[in-house]
Amino acid sequence: MRAAEGFTGRANSTLTCGDPGVPIPEALRAVQAFARDHGIKPTAHVVNGSSPEAAVEAAGWRVDLDHPGGAESLVMTGPLEKFAEGVAESRDLPGWWELTAGSEVTAAQRHVLGSGGNVCFASLTVEGTVIAAVRGAVVEDVLHVARLAVRPSHRRQGLARRLMGELAGWGLEQGATTCALQVAEHNEPAIRLYEELGCSEHHRYRYWIPAVS
Repeated sequence: MRAAEGFTGRANSTLTCGDPGVPIPEALRAVQAFARDHGIKPTAHVVNGSSPEAAVEAAGWRVDLDHPGGAESLVMTGPLEKFAEGVAESRDLPGWWELTAGSEVTAAQRHVLGSGGNVCFASLTVEGTVIAAVRGAVVEDVLHVARLAVRPSHRRQGLARRLMGELAGWGLEQGATTCALQVAEHNEPAIRLYEELGCSEHHRYRYWIPAVS
């Protein structure tokens, strides 16, 4: 069970992975109680086709079609050596946070993006302005990629590809061999980019919420 003041779906949902040790309806009631205690929407992070999925639906939950990030996301993975080029420098710049998290950065946002292993805040700048940013975290031999963003004024210039290449180079230096990332199913340009970098779909997941709040 995860709560972070509403910042990101994954950090504010309960991962349904394996047997909870109690009947699913009881486990989902615990999810709702946890959400109430933390002031967030009760949400279950469910892998498509997993054993809990049918039980979650049978308990009266539904897919959150109004989720800000989209109803369904892909988890993609790929070897870093295929697209590594250069080595990113980790720089905790105000512009990095403004581009990836917004102008008012909260303690929860800093915790979510700053924790989870060996973290890199990679960016590209022009005259002191961050124009592209991405976050990477190495856990064991996997580079987890998140928050890739390019300013609208600088898109379609290959900056996302360049930044991913530099982040992959950083990941290799930290002992990672594989990357893992999440992308909304409707974000076709991002999916195409990751496919061109050698990534492929590993699985999909959706967020489920109670049908009656």
